[in-house]
Amino acid sequence: MIEANMHRRKRQVCSSWRMDETYIKVGGKDRYLYRAVDKHGNTIDFLLTKRRMKGSAQNFLNKAIGNNGIPRVINIDKSGANKEGIKTFNRRNFKNVNWRQCKYLNNIVEQDHRNIKRRITISTGFKDFQSAQRTLAGIEVVNIIRKNQIINPKSNTYKTFHSLVA
Repeated sequence: MIEANMHRRKRQVCSSWRMDETYIKVGGKDRYLYRAVDKHGNTIDFLLTKRRMKGSAQNFLNKAIGNNGIPRVINIDKSGANKEGIKTFNRRNFKNVNWRQCKYLNNIVEQDHRNIKRRITISTGFKDFQSAQRTLAGIEVVNIIRKNQIINPKSNTYKTFHSLVA
């Protein structure tokens, strides 16, 4: 609910995206958090998945494009799943989203992962996949508010977050 309200009030992002995934421990197993930021460091979208494969990357891409529009170019690292996900999206939707594999252009998203990892290591970890999804959504929404990506924010982060819940 909070994430849906956030997407309705989020500012437009630019058309050059950086896409990457990082792993999160959930119940002792690696789960993958797909994230994308634009070239200015603004968060585009996020998705926690159980596997790191083409289908997961494609689901994330469909979600991100559905919420933010089609990008001009997506920068990825050497992940084959991301590359195949973009190619499949282009084939299925008759679009031409350009992509580049350059690990140095992805430094923005790699540094943005640190905020998430820092918040997670403070806690004792996640036991359940659903609770991990909800908690990570809350962390991401707070980061989006902190980056001033919400249209008509309230006076502080707490009031803006409260307005998304209400």
